[in-house]
Amino acid sequence: MSAETSSGPTQDQVEILEYNFNKVNKHPDPTTLCLIAAEAGLSEEETQKWFKQRLAQWRRSEGLPSECRSVTD
Repeated sequence: MSAETSSGPTQDQVEILEYNFNKVNKHPDPTTLCLIAAEAGLSEEETQKWFKQRLAQWRRSEGLPSECRSVTD
């Protein structure tokens, strides 16, 4: 039984996304987002949605508002 994209990314895809989120960039530019999507085998829309949700989760864990753009804004 394999995970379908409609139910979210597979464990392997999440590992790629998490690595890029934690080690590369929490705010990937469109080119980087495209490369991450290709590496993970997801669409750019799915990848962007994952990053947005993960960033909100990270902000909550850091005690920051989930909708802020960045600390420097």
